[in-house]
Amino acid sequence: MDWQLLTTQLFPGGHDIVERDNFLSGTAQVDGRPVAVIGTTGHTPIGIEIALAQAQAILKTVQEHPGRAILILVDTQGQRLRHRDEMLGINSYMAHLGKCVDLARRQGHTVIGLVYDQALSGGFITSGLIASACYALPQSTIRVMGLPAMARITKVPEERLTELARDNPVFAPGPENYLRMGGLHGIWEDDLAGQLVRALGDASDEDRRMALGLERGGRLLAQPVAEAVRSGGHVRAA
Repeated sequence: MDWQLLTTQLFPGGHDIVERDNFLSGTAQVDGRPVAVIGTTGHTPIGIEIALAQAQAILKTVQEHPGRAILILVDTQGQRLRHRDEMLGINSYMAHLGKCVDLARRQGHTVIGLVYDQALSGGFITSGLIASACYALPQSTIRVMGLPAMARITKVPEERLTELARDNPVFAPGPENYLRMGGLHGIWEDDLAGQLVRALGDASDEDRRMALGLERGGRLLAQPVAEAVRSGGHVRAA
């Protein structure tokens, strides 16, 4: 979805969001309250420039507007795979962005992620996926790694991975599978403005991703393992 069409539906109360080199930033009115908006468009890869721009926008909101909610609009093909970015330490820039999101959450900012087009790899992990809650539009594309790339890394034949993906959401792309795993809190259809208002109202400091994955049958061991680690107990086999 085009970001301008998206923001028209999300913010009937108006916004001043602008796009510069595929980086989105600005403020929108949501239910009579200002919300900081950052994000990406054009399936842009996250290189050091956009990672720093997003981090700077988050830190500026924390410093100048304590407690203001932050909405991250996600459309990225993932981390930029260039020699220059790797030599400059793109992993550190991505980690810095993730830390800024975490800081905002710890300082009382509700951070909502919305995948409106494409979300791949580290560009998704350090933005929408690390937010207080993450949502997606039904037509969005979400995956951490494509099956051909996964086959090359794991040495498991792609045909076998495709077979596994039919029943196991860990191997399969798409918002429905990330919903089952608890990575997404919901998939938004119709009335996007109302969905955003509800998401901001429902946001919690508690991270329920593992619990949601267990409840929905997409991640059966993450929650039990975490609880066993905290308590020093054992995990029962499913």
